Amino acid sequence: MDLEFNKNDDAMRLAVSQMKQRHGVISMGGGKKAMDKAREKGKMSPRERIQYLIDKGSVFTEIGAFVGYEMYKEHGGCPAGGTVAGLGYVHGRQCVIVANDNTVKAGAWFPITGKKNLRMQEIAMENHLPVIYIVDSAGVYLPMQDEIFPDKEHFGRIFRNNAQMSAMGITQIAAVMGSCVAGGAYLPIMSDETLMVEGNGSIFLAGPYLVKAAIGEDVDIQTLGGAKMHTEVSGIADYKFDTEQECLDQVRRIMDKIGEQPRMGYDRIKPVAPKKEANEIYGLVSPQNNKQYDVVDVIKCIVDGSEFDQFKEDYGKTIVCGYARVDGWAVGIVANQRKIVKSGKGEMQLGGVIYNDSADKAARFIMNCNQKKIPLVFLQDVTGFMVGSRSEHSGIIKDGAKLVNAVANSIVPKITIIIGNSYGAGNYAMCGKAYDPRFIYAWPNAKIAVMGGEQAAKTLLQIQVASLKAKGEEIDPEKEKAMLKEIVDRYESQTSSYYAAARLWVDEIIDPAETRSVISEGINASNHAQTNKEFKMGVFQV
Repeated sequence: MDLEFNKNDDAMRLAVSQMKQRHGVISMGGGKKAMDKAREKGKMSPRERIQYLIDKGSVFTEIGAFVGYEMYKEHGGCPAGGTVAGLGYVHGRQCVIVANDNTVKAGAWFPITGKKNLRMQEIAMENHLPVIYIVDSAGVYLPMQDEIFPDKEHFGRIFRNNAQMSAMGITQIAAVMGSCVAGGAYLPIMSDETLMVEGNGSIFLAGPYLVKAAIGEDVDIQTLGGAKMHTEVSGIADYKFDTEQECLDQVRRIMDKIGEQPRMGYDRIKPVAPKKEANEIYGLVSPQNNKQYDVVDVIKCIVDGSEFDQFKEDYGKTIVCGYARVDGWAVGIVANQRKIVKSGKGEMQLGGVIYNDSADKAARFIMNCNQKKIPLVFLQDVTGFMVGSRSEHSGIIKDGAKLVNAVANSIVPKITIIIGNSYGAGNYAMCGKAYDPRFIYAWPNAKIAVMGGEQAAKTLLQIQVASLKAKGEEIDPEKEKAMLKEIVDRYESQTSSYYAAARLWVDEIIDPAETRSVISEGINASNHAQTNKEFKMGVFQV
């Protein structure tokens, strides 16, 4: 191995280690004191509940662990958005699991909590997966109610989705293990079956304090909305249990009896491990995203047998396209090439930049994969489209629009992994969040922004300096240098993978060595989807 590879390897391992340390802190939810208090009531943590529920030894693909990261500091923070969620297997059936974390502000919903829960429902609806809600929430976080209550993508959309999923035939099971109050009370009632833990579980539109204030009635929690009342009097709940373990055992028994649904039929054969070691991927990409590398080497660390059949290998070389298998699944891969290449006309082309020919090739390849019903995997490390008079005269906007059109209208599953930079319109063309990837993940080194930090900082500095000079201020070189540093630091923090994951621009930050696994789980989820859509392209300049 060369020196550059070893430097990359060390730096990427350090970035992964930092990511896992941060995840460890997040997994403590509201902290040890809050967890100990919950355990005194016979409660497990949300992660313990999920581990008890899923099949032993099976994969749980967490989604949104870094949601809310370093947000809401003035409110004490909101680790993981106050919810633990992901894809898991219950009696061999892949499910979406959403568990409130009652140690984080009693499981109250922050604005980002709503966004995360809606994303999990979107995943269930797109992929026709059963949903298991583990409910333990105090409802809307009142100090921020204006940002979570009334809008289209706010709290109420959850119950609209409950109704839509029910009409779609998607199984929804609610295990109520704690509070379920106010508008949140509709979620378990709009699910197919509702289970409650006696003593801890409660469902009501208004708690005892609000009831007293509203109508003057004195009533305790269990009489108002406990498991005994709802299973014996109101008939709202279907089962009651003494312990959380018994409740989750019943969820497993329900899941065991759900009938099979038709599959999409994406091709899968017996998996073969890559010839390259999974950890070799660490040394290929610079964590600073500023070095050349051959993306085909990255692909060979991910695909079965390290076998990759390139499409139009000698044309449009700054995007690599080709067919392979990932954990047995047939896939079409679209990846940005980061090394400098020579075009068919003998011109040197910058790595990570989308040129006319590469946009044209990728659009054609995406159309082919839709024709053949092959899921698409996008590996993003893109700095944008090529600019300048030569590109404009050659119709770069036309070719870029062709690629965006193909990505937007694609009906096969799209799974996006941001392995480096994701800048400008390149983010769109390579299936960024706005283009409905079924799942979108980022490596720890990923950066997402309208342009690179250096270019953006210099542009912002010019604007700021001009504005100050217009007001009569003198800007000496030292002050200008300090201003540039402040802009760079702010801009860099806003382009990081953690900033993106906190706001759900990506579903999760992953260890690069787990890229193969998350792609496989994503395609498996997509294979449950039911769609009659036909692939059609819109009008564009040919």
